[in-house]
Amino acid sequence: MPLRQSYVRVAKRAALMAGRYAHAKQFKRHNRELRFLRTRLGRLIRDLRRKTAADAALRAAFAIPLTRAEQVRSQRQRQRGWKLYSLHAPEVECIGKGKARAPYEFGCKVSIATPVTRPKGGQFVLHAQALHGNPYDGHTLAPVIADMERLTGVAVRRAHVDKGYRGHGYDRFKVWISGQVRRTTRAIRREMRRRAAVEPVIGHVKAEHRMERNYLKGRDGDRANAVLAAAGYNFSLLLRWLEALLRALIAALSGAALTLQTA
Repeated sequence: MPLRQSYVRVAKRAALMAGRYAHAKQFKRHNRELRFLRTRLGRLIRDLRRKTAADAALRAAFAIPLTRAEQVRSQRQRQRGWKLYSLHAPEVECIGKGKARAPYEFGCKVSIATPVTRPKGGQFVLHAQALHGNPYDGHTLAPVIADMERLTGVAVRRAHVDKGYRGHGYDRFKVWISGQVRRTTRAIRREMRRRAAVEPVIGHVKAEHRMERNYLKGRDGDRANAVLAAAGYNFSLLLRWLEALLRALIAALSGAALTLQTA
């Protein structure tokens, strides 16, 4: 589709300068560059609508991209409701992390549950589920526990969670929040220290098993990627255990062979 003007060169520089002005906290100049980008985007949208008005096939081909472009042009920073953060993945959500180095993260929430004991085979992932709609962490606890009990067939007696689950509305005598002091015994405090074991599990699943970057499409792809990443992590633990077993078998067979040769 030939355009009247593409604005590739000037738009690239405007986007670059908008980021620099925002980093320098020069927000008047930052807003000026954003207005410049919105104006050029509006010109492109109107130009494409004029050139596709007479062709039904072109209108159908450009319907979704133009709708998303208009959404990006009209939305504002602090507006309420749904916002579009990615053109190729409109299901992406903005998640507030509350950290100085990374205040926001774009994607979808994933809930991961591990056993609070020390399993001999490793810290396996018992449950993994993608949670769309950016729900509050405390509101996800009851459905996750119900799914985990259905999958494992074992009733959960105690759950240890971080402070993001305060106000969960679940049975508070079964849920222990990190830092909690009241009604804790020595065994409970020991288990609460074990709660930190889930953090390296999350790190390994994200860094080594592709949960950090999802290449599957849509919300169904998010849900499938969460389960596949957790399964890949569990298989890596099983392979490590099988490797140790194979080494023990080879050592035992080699020892038996040497005994037969000496005899």
